[in-house]
This record gives sequence, structure tokens and C-alpha cells, in this order.
Amino acid sequence: MKKTLFFFILGCYSLTLSAQNFTISGYISDTASGEKLIGANVYSKESMKGVVTNNYGFYSFTVNKSTINLSYSFVGYKTQKKILNLTKDTLINISLSSNNELNEVIVMENKLESELKSPQMSVMELPLKELKTLPVLFGETDVLRTLQLMPGVHTGGEGTSGLYVRGGGPDQNLILLDGIQIYNVYHLFGFFSVFNTDAIKNIKLIKGGFPAEYGGRLSSILDIRMKEGNTKKLKGSISLGLIAASFMLEGPIKNENTSFIISARRTYIDILSRPFIKNIADDAVVGYYFYDLTGKINHKFSDKSRLYLSTYIGKDSYTNKCDEEQISASSKISIHSENFLGWANYTAAMRWNYIFGSKLFSNTSITYSNYKYQTGMDNNKTETIGDSIYENNYSYLYNSGIEDISGKIDFEYIPSPNYTLKFGAKYINHTFRPGVSVEKNMSNQVDIPPLDTVYGNNNIYANELAAYIGNTINIGKYISANMGLRISDFYVNGKWYYAFEPRVSIRVLVGSKLSLKASYSVMNQYIHLLTNTSSNMPTDLWLPVTDKVKPQNSVQYAIGSVYNINKQMSVSIETYYKTMDNLIEYAEGSSFYTGFTNWEDMIETGKGWSYGAELFVKKQFGKTTGWLGYTWSKTERQFENINFGEPFPYKYDRRNDLNIAVTHKLKDNIDISATWVYGTGNAFTMPHSQINSTNFYSYRLGYVPSSPLFNFENRNSYRMPSNHRLDFGVNFYKQKKRGKRIWSMGIYNVYNRKNAFYLEYDSFNQQMVAVSIFPILPYVNYKFEF
Repeated sequence: MKKTLFFFILGCYSLTLSAQNFTISGYISDTASGEKLIGANVYSKESMKGVVTNNYGFYSFTVNKSTINLSYSFVGYKTQKKILNLTKDTLINISLSSNNELNEVIVMENKLESELKSPQMSVMELPLKELKTLPVLFGETDVLRTLQLMPGVHTGGEGTSGLYVRGGGPDQNLILLDGIQIYNVYHLFGFFSVFNTDAIKNIKLIKGGFPAEYGGRLSSILDIRMKEGNTKKLKGSISLGLIAASFMLEGPIKNENTSFIISARRTYIDILSRPFIKNIADDAVVGYYFYDLTGKINHKFSDKSRLYLSTYIGKDSYTNKCDEEQISASSKISIHSENFLGWANYTAAMRWNYIFGSKLFSNTSITYSNYKYQTGMDNNKTETIGDSIYENNYSYLYNSGIEDISGKIDFEYIPSPNYTLKFGAKYINHTFRPGVSVEKNMSNQVDIPPLDTVYGNNNIYANELAAYIGNTINIGKYISANMGLRISDFYVNGKWYYAFEPRVSIRVLVGSKLSLKASYSVMNQYIHLLTNTSSNMPTDLWLPVTDKVKPQNSVQYAIGSVYNINKQMSVSIETYYKTMDNLIEYAEGSSFYTGFTNWEDMIETGKGWSYGAELFVKKQFGKTTGWLGYTWSKTERQFENINFGEPFPYKYDRRNDLNIAVTHKLKDNIDISATWVYGTGNAFTMPHSQINSTNFYSYRLGYVPSSPLFNFENRNSYRMPSNHRLDFGVNFYKQKKRGKRIWSMGIYNVYNRKNAFYLEYDSFNQQMVAVSIFPILPYVNYKFEF
């Protein structure tokens, strides 16, 4: 196997050799800010060959002529052309400036052609312009909510930000912020994501045909790159919305070699709601808030060496405090009670880029990620009877989470425009905290014994390693392929687990406007998310593989095509089939709230499969831009001791999804936008019969309280009503003396569709009632950029 791979790589490399070559390399950046441009094009008309910049803005272009005419282009920027007379390898850093619409036609044509010719398929790049323009819930721009408008991506429920990609679960998405894994990406119990869009430079979602450098998850890779900070001058923005405020500041430090960016966001729901809560209950304090803080420093040692330091901190906190007094003729009782719930992400990264020669690019990074979840309560009771005072203090605290320390090194070798070799390795040290409860009760009453106990699961320590090699090669004019292999290992509880993960993607050109593509990928996942199907609360537990719980595995096949309709529009069609093994699910009657049982005794292991077809039509140039995405899919699960061992629909199996997003520029200072979404309702389990009950209660997608009692038949055999919704927004821009003012206004759910958020069961009338929590909602947002 090793010899075959060696000779294959050697053969590919030999195809790129010629008698005398010269290499032009460097970085492509924005003239105004110094930001590196990801995916910029470098093209030679004479050879009809080109390359694109990598995730760090670096390019390397090898030619066999001493004189060459190169064009540098990027969507939204003026094309720059250079005639070069070469006598040796040359380093050329290019700065591109914003362009006018006439030039953008050519750049957009190059962009579409690049997508047409790429062997990579199942990739979605989210345009930042549309992200900041489209209407959203409460006017809060949201990365995950906008990604839900893409084909192959399902939402978890009305108004939520969850991602369910090609039949996968929320744990099967690898979400990276500047290369750092984020384990919980939700605020406000799933309604908003943690990403501040003012600090983001590039967003890429990979659904299939995964390159070898990515691994560790089954369903998708969401790679979000932060801005590096303006190296030219100090700039920033301030934004005020209905529920949150944010700011961003970036600029150089001393000179253009060092820059920084910092952004922050905080909701003020707790501050706005405080007077209303006080009017309702004078002795109660209820508060909820979340915040995000993102920072990055970028330093350039030389044209070949750069260092980056970045961090992200985000937290959600909910508290409910109550003070109560009961006074009688003989006694006085004072009770103070407090319930709290919180979760947080803490991340940090150090990244070093270095260029060896002109063809070998390296990236070395050390990262830290820590996700914490905590919930608990305090109850203090003081009773005064005459001269005697009796005290009783009870407290409960539950902690869980996961902590990672990792190191990674990646190399990219570009000997010619026809061949790229990528290879690297990664190591992660995991610390799993499956959940520990601390319970205390202290009293000065002799008949109440003291309590001070700790119970739950011990921390679990694991090591994960991976190495990869990937090749992208153009064979003649019509065929291009990306072939790679990833080898992964996982060590936990004295045992090794390992897997080989081959990846292949192939593209064949049919004429100048049509390409056919196919891909095959094997993915393995060594960590599981034990989740309550009835809840969007962060009580979900991250857990490693064990002797009983094997690594998750998936195999995905995909075929598709890309057709460029004209210089402004393209259409792509893809079909896929994916199998998934060693999935976990809570056993019947088990949940996070079951009690002291070991987590391995509360689960079942099974398999799943998903298949479907996706249509994507997009227009990214002109006064009117946008896209249409449609998905037909089917996803099922099967567990030996669930649903009598028979296959059943996955909860988020949705047969049809249709999403339309449109933006239109009315004037230079006004643009409007709209989105319309339609989706088949989620699957859920409904009781077949009821025993001894006349209660009315909330039946929330599978959670059944201890009373009343119900009989169930097949799991997820019923459907919630289909949902659809129209959102509309308008943005007003005005250039002021000290910057630009932006007013954004819009309406979420324009025609007030009552989409079901959950179903409520009326046991008296014996029927399900749909409950909607998002009626027509106007929003307004103010932003000032300076």
C-alpha cells in the first residue's frame, strides 16, 4: 500500500516537470485594509492555466516561459494585470482595490469558471454581502441561519439556528473558527449562533467529497475564517439592534507589519425586561444574557513568515432568584431560592505561516478549546420561632463539558498549476467531563442529617491523532481529480482505535459551460454527542468511544454537474447516498434526567442512511443577486431495541426543502432583500392511547412526563405541519462626515404564518394542537461604520 502510494505521487509529480521553470509566488490582499483574499484568481491567458489563493491568501504559479502576462482578480475587486520578464523565481505580493460593475462582469466570469473547473463538489461559500443584507430574526445577522437557506442543510425547528446536513445530526458537523473547534455554537437555547459577522472574512461549508485535510466528523465541515485586522488605518463599527449591541475595532499597531481586530456583542434582554418582571413579581429577579468576545493579532516578520494569535470567548447565563417571607403570630420564615444555568466557550490559537522557497507553504498551529456547561440551585430557609432560629441550606451543582489542546502542521506544495500536493498531521488531547453532581445540605436542626456528596462520571482522557496526504491533478484539459488518504487513531482507556479514510473527487469538462463531477469519501468520528431529542437545551453530553460504543463511520457517494448559464448565473445539481454506522441514541425511557445511571447503560447503538437530490441556482452579479435552493431527501435510523428493531424516520427527516433568497439594489444608498422558505414538517412520535388522564400538558416531540401514562406504537410515524415563511428587509446607507450610517429595517414572517414550534396534546379533546412562538415580527437595526 505504501509503495503504491509513493509511486502514484511520484508519477503525478513527474507530469509537472519541464526543462526550465520559473515560479511566481506571494500573497494577494485588499489595498484598503491589507486583508488577505481567500480564493483570488491568478490566470495566464497564454497557457490558459491558473491557480487560486489558499486559506491564507498565498499563491504559487510555476511557468516554463521567461515572459508571461498574468491577471489577478477577485469578485468585487478590480482586475490587475502584470507583464513579467523572469530570470529566476520571483516573489510578488499583489494588492487589489474595489472595482466598478463593468470590471466585475469579467471577475464574476472567472469565478464561475473556477467553480466549473474545480474537482471539488458539495461546497457552499456564503457571500458576506448577502449575509449582511438578508432579513433575519430580530435583525441579528446570523451565519448558521443564512446557511440554512442552502440546499442539503435542514433547520432543527422554526426560528432555530441548528444545522442538519445530509441526514446527519448536530454532533456530526465540524465547526471551525480560525481552525479552532467550537463545540457549542448556539446562544439563547438555539435561536442565535455565536459568530459575530463583523469579524468574519470567509465562510465555507463542505457537505461531501471531503478533502483529506479535514476529518473527525461524518456530515459536514464549516470552516469560518476571521479577519486579520486592518494594516492601513484604524476602522470600526457600532451596531444597535432590538436585543443586542455590538462593536468592532481594527487597525495597525505602530506600523503595517502588525495589526489587530477585536469585536464584542452583548444582549440586553435582561436589562430591558427587568422593569416588566419587577411589576409582575416584586420579589423575583429573572435574568438572561449572552455575550461574545473575539480578538486577533497578526504580525509579519517577513514576506515568508507571519504569526497570528486569536481568541474567542462566549457565554450564556440564566438566573432566577426569589425571596419570600411568611409571617405568622408565632413564627417568621424567610426563603431565598436561586436557580441558574449557563454554558460557555473559551478558545485560543497561535498560528505560524512560513514559506519554504517559492512552492512550499506551511501552517503550524497550536489551539485550545474548552466548552463548559453548568446548572444548579441554592435554597436557603430560615425559620424564627421565638428566640430559636432554625436554618437549612441546600445546594445542587452539575458540571459537564469537554476540553481540547491540539497541535497541527499542514504543508501545501505547488510545483505547477496542474498539480498540488497537501500533507500534514494533527494531534488532540481530549478531556471529557461527562457530568458530575455536587449536592449539599446543611442544617442546625438535629433531626436533619448533613449532606455533602459528589456523584456522576469521572473525567475521561483521550488522545486523537491523524495524518493525511492529498493530491489535486489536472490531466489534460478536461479531467481533474483530487485524491487523498487520511489515517486517524484514537487512544482511550488503554485501547487504540484506528481507521483509513480514502477520499476521491473527479471532474470532467463537457464543453466550455458544463462539467460532470463525482466523489467518494469515508469519514470516522471518535466522539459522540448524547442528546435529548426533545430539547434544545445544552444538557447534551460529549463522550468518547468505549468498548461498548464504537466509533461512528460514514461512507458517502455523490454525483453531480455544474452548468454556467451565462457570465452571471450558474446551476448545479447533486445527488448523494450516505450510510452511517455506530450511531447512539437514548434508550427507551432514558434521558439526561434519568438519574445516577452510567451513561453507557442509557443508550442504544444503531445505524442510519440518507439519500437525496439538491438543486442550486445562483446569481452573484448585477443589481439583483441571490439564489434558489431545493432539496429532496430521505433519512432513516435503525436500532435493535428502539421501535421494535424496525427502521424509522430521523426526527429531522424532511422530504422537501425550498429556499429562495433575493437582494436588489434600488439606488446607490438603498437595497431591499427577501427570503421565502418552505419545508416538510419534522417527524415526531405521538401516543397511540392514554391511560387514566384528563390532563392538558405540553407534549414536546417525544418527552413524556411521568403522569399521565401513554402507549406508543411506531417512533416518528407522524409529521408536524409543513412550514413556510416570507421575510423582507430594506437597508438605507448614508455617507456621513466621519463614516457610513446604515439603517436596516424589516419584517420576519410577513404574512404571519403560524408555523409549529412544538405540538401540544389536548387529552380532553384527544387531539394535537400546533403552538407557534414567532408571529409577524418587525425589526430595526442601526449601524455606524467609521
